Amino acid sequence: MDKYAKRKYVLGAVILLVAVVYVIKLLDLQVLDDTWTKSSESNAIRRQVNYPARGLIFDRNGVQLVRNKAAYNMMVVPGDLKPFDTLEFCRLLKIEPAELIDGIKKARAYSPLKPSVVVSQLSPEVYAGIQEKLLKYPGFYPEPRTLREYPRNIAAHMLGYVGEVDAKVIEQYPYYAMGDYIGITGLERSYEQELRGRKGVNFVLVDVHNRVKGPYQDGERDTMSVLGKDLTATIDAELQEYAELLMSNKRGAVVAIEPETGEVLCYLSVPSYNPNLLVGRERAANYNKLLVDSFKPLINRAIAPEYPPGSTFKLVNGLSALQMGAITTSTAFSCNGPASYPMKCTHFHQSPITIQGAIRESCNVFFMETLFRAVGLNKYQSAENYNNWRRHVMSFGLGQVVGKDFYGEKPGRIPSVAMYNQIYKGANTWNANTIRSLAIGQGEINVTPLQLANMAATIANHGWYIEPHLVKAVSTKSGEVEQLHFERRQTIIDEKHFEVVIQGMQDAVER
Repeated sequence: MDKYAKRKYVLGAVILLVAVVYVIKLLDLQVLDDTWTKSSESNAIRRQVNYPARGLIFDRNGVQLVRNKAAYNMMVVPGDLKPFDTLEFCRLLKIEPAELIDGIKKARAYSPLKPSVVVSQLSPEVYAGIQEKLLKYPGFYPEPRTLREYPRNIAAHMLGYVGEVDAKVIEQYPYYAMGDYIGITGLERSYEQELRGRKGVNFVLVDVHNRVKGPYQDGERDTMSVLGKDLTATIDAELQEYAELLMSNKRGAVVAIEPETGEVLCYLSVPSYNPNLLVGRERAANYNKLLVDSFKPLINRAIAPEYPPGSTFKLVNGLSALQMGAITTSTAFSCNGPASYPMKCTHFHQSPITIQGAIRESCNVFFMETLFRAVGLNKYQSAENYNNWRRHVMSFGLGQVVGKDFYGEKPGRIPSVAMYNQIYKGANTWNANTIRSLAIGQGEINVTPLQLANMAATIANHGWYIEPHLVKAVSTKSGEVEQLHFERRQTIIDEKHFEVVIQGMQDAVER
């Protein structure tokens, strides 16, 4: 019996200890700490995210290209909802009931206690019509946001657009939450971190009527938002506007680079679209229309499709051969070869001809013979020589991404030995004659208009280029300006070889 008596005392002591812990905790919650008293007097502590305005974008002369306008998201906390007149609420918001019902279902599935966006991007005019009547709709409250606005209908592909984050983005970048916006394309994407700023958070007390009563804990837990930084782009708005006028009803791209700095003065892809179409509540519908448009206006033809460079490539082929010692400035080839010649000139000109004249006349035969000398017709030597020739070609920025400002840029292709071995079913099965189309920028070679513009800038600089870029400075609202610096890259072509090529280009214009 003594043993059971001892157990009774131990059990009683444990129960007493647990009771004391509960009493102390309740005393702390209900008497000592007035936080919960305040919370009970009110109805909830609401976490309000302060979204900073995104940074603005200006052209090189200070012309505003992108600005912000006010908008509001209607938020909902499903657990706080009370029965309400759905039709009246939808009429005030100017939406269909199905949209509201679907939004509430998604919000409830996400969390009955956390706020979710139920209607996004309401205009100030719509919000003004419902602001005074929100007391009738517990569980709903507004969240101030900003939307992009484009005062000029230009440079859509350069500027890009903003869209709502999805689950994949949130998983990859914890900074973002449901309802946040992120740059999708263009500068909005490339400079997302600079443009977005940093979110802040306010904790406020809200009564049963959904009215804000004041800051929680006197704002001790609040954090300030930081405005996004402004960008100064390299383009000239007037030049851009003129180029877009010239390219009306056409298909293609225009890229103009200042060789000395690498700054892109004009950057255009057509057909294009009005960037204001991808803003606001009509964004999704407009995007779908652009997506199925047969003219493909969403494609950025300056950097995304890859094209054969054609005769423009003859310049790089010639320079590479000069550097390799395959030809000299006095080397001449005749266009009057045998009838079995695989390439012929498309028009009559003097023959034989040297590289300066061949550039002036765009002589196919000269540059085919140049490739033969550089790569070799002996298949057992071709791979090694081709690798050397390819290395010279790629030093112009071809076959690779040339700038970090161009989100979505394709690298193009300067074919590799491995590629040709695969095409021709093994090594030592091909030679310069097999791949002769490369000599005139055809065959398996592909580049982008941006790469071609950069190639021309490199030739103008006698063998070097500054990484092409679309932004020259980033600045804060307080006036601090960060001038951006971009890498200078050198080709492996000696400077002495460029003059004859430049003179040949000059002759093509003047003679």
